[in-house]
Amino acid sequence: MSRLSFFAAHSFLSDPGRHAARLEAAPGDLAGLSRMVQGLLLHIFWAERYGVQLAEARQGEVQLRTVAAKLHRSLELDPRPLTEARPPERRLVGNCRDFTLLLTALLRQQGVPARARCGFARYFIPGHYEDHWVCEYWHAGEARWVLVDAQLDDLQRQALGIRFDPLDVPRDQFLAGGRAWQMCRSGQADPAAFGIADLHGLWFVRGDLVRDVAALNKVELLPWDGWGLADARDEDLLAGDLALLDEVADLTAGDVPEFDQLRGLYQNNAGLRVPAVIRSYAAHGVQTVALDELRDGQPL
Repeated sequence: MSRLSFFAAHSFLSDPGRHAARLEAAPGDLAGLSRMVQGLLLHIFWAERYGVQLAEARQGEVQLRTVAAKLHRSLELDPRPLTEARPPERRLVGNCRDFTLLLTALLRQQGVPARARCGFARYFIPGHYEDHWVCEYWHAGEARWVLVDAQLDDLQRQALGIRFDPLDVPRDQFLAGGRAWQMCRSGQADPAAFGIADLHGLWFVRGDLVRDVAALNKVELLPWDGWGLADARDEDLLAGDLALLDEVADLTAGDVPEFDQLRGLYQNNAGLRVPAVIRSYAAHGVQTVALDELRDGQPL
């Protein structure tokens, strides 16, 4: 399988499953797909800006890991075709990872190579690198990987003063986890400026780096899922662990031209590779999650 065909195929998390036929009417252009995602999802942290007060039960929708489960819940909330934008109160509650994974799934469903990227955005809070996810797809006409932030609709663009095109996010505005790790390790940036809410520091950057490596290997987990080197305490890291993190950071700081090398490191290092059972640090407490129950025979 070629590199591009690898990213054009679904992961077990992006696969729409029995709802695949409902995506046949999806737009064939990137702008239309982005609008479709925005019409289906409501960001949990932006809900009030759309006039929605979320009940606790609705907030739990951010725990849905698979696109198949998201589409199922979306249709429960509003049975109309998925191409029809829902009013905000009937959109599925999610976060940046969900906007990213759904766009990634829609692109893959059309045979377009796409992947989720985990890292930090500079456009939410001045002087701060906010924990964030975006989609990256292969633009065949320009022969390059392009970053897309499907979360940034007109309301958010205006509120944030966004001046760039969300369908082609500049790479100095979104930093992949590897680039953030490089900057913090070299002293170019303060690790305290990277994170979300009261969670920040080099340990947080390390987590996003490992989650980005996993997402590049098509295991696009929740932002609060942990395993291996994403879950280790700083004091337990060995020199070899730091060397491995530095190596994968170098490989993933940009659009990952040496993906085969990264793929090998991921597959051969237990600290990077997602195991069958992970921990999830949700707001209501730490849970153990068996991914085998979600995979339906597909490999991690």
